[in-house]
Amino acid sequence: MIYLFLVSLLWAFSFGLIKNYLTGIDAGIVAVIRLLISFLFFIPFIRYNSSVRPVILKLAAIGAVQYGVMYVAYIYSFQFLESYEVALFTIFTPVYITLINDRLNRKFNKLFFASSMLAIIGTGIIVFKSISDSNLLTGFLLVQISNFCFAYGQIFYVKLMEKNKALKEVNLFGYVYFGALIIPAVFVLFTSELSLLKFSIEQIIVLIYLGGIASGIGFFLWNYGARRTNVGALAIFNNLKIPLAITVSFAFFNETADIFNLSIGGIIVLLSLLLNQYFLNKKLSAGKVK
Repeated sequence: MIYLFLVSLLWAFSFGLIKNYLTGIDAGIVAVIRLLISFLFFIPFIRYNSSVRPVILKLAAIGAVQYGVMYVAYIYSFQFLESYEVALFTIFTPVYITLINDRLNRKFNKLFFASSMLAIIGTGIIVFKSISDSNLLTGFLLVQISNFCFAYGQIFYVKLMEKNKALKEVNLFGYVYFGALIIPAVFVLFTSELSLLKFSIEQIIVLIYLGGIASGIGFFLWNYGARRTNVGALAIFNNLKIPLAITVSFAFFNETADIFNLSIGGIIVLLSLLLNQYFLNKKLSAGKVK
C-alpha cells in the first residue's frame, strides 16, 4: 500500500499544475508529450522476448486504454472545470473498479458498492451549486470517460500480471507507455495545429515533471502497488488523491470553493472511506476478499 500512498502524494500537485500552466494547450499534445517522456524514461529497462509477445501486445492494449484514452479526456476536461472539480469527479473511479472487477469475478459486492455511492453523494454536495453549469456537465462526462479507462486498465493489468508472475514488470512497462502513445498521437494528427505550438520555460518544467515523475514513475508504481493489494484497498487509494489534490489546489494555486459545502461533502467522503476500510478489514478477517 505504501506505493499507492506515495503516488497519491505525487498526483496531488498534477491537478493544479495542469490547470494553471497547461490549460489552453491542446489536450492531445499535452498527452503525447507526457506519455512520450514516460516512454523514454523506461526505454533503458525494456527487454524483448518473443515467447512473451502475447503479453506485450496485451500490455500495449491496456496502455492505450488506461493512459491513452484516459489522458485525452482527462486533460481536455480542464478546459471546462476548476482543478479541484476534476479531482472531485475522480471520486467515481472506485465504483468503476468495483463493477469491472465484480463483472470479471461474476460476483456483486453490495457493501463496497454502497460505500462508494456514499462517496458520490458527498461529492455532489460539494459542487451542488454548480451542477446546472453546462461546462461542468461537459467536464464531468469527460472525467468519467477518463475514470472508466483508468479503472479498466488497473483491473486488467492486475489480472494479466497475476497470470505471468515470473515476468519482471520493470522490463515490460515500457510497452504499456508505447501503447498509450498511439491514441493521443492519432488524436493530435487529425485535430492539432502543431505549427502553432509554443511552450514557456515554466510549461516545459511542468511537462517534464508530469511526464517523468507523475506519469513515468507514478503510473509504474501505481500498477506495481495495485498488484500487491486487493481491489477494496485499490479503490480506497483511488480516492485518497482527491482530498490531497483539493488541499494542494487551495494552498498552492489560490483556488476557491464553497467551504461549507466542501466541509460537509468532505466529511461524507471521509465516512465512505472509513466504511470501505471497515468492510475491507471485515472481509479480510473472514478470508473472503479476492
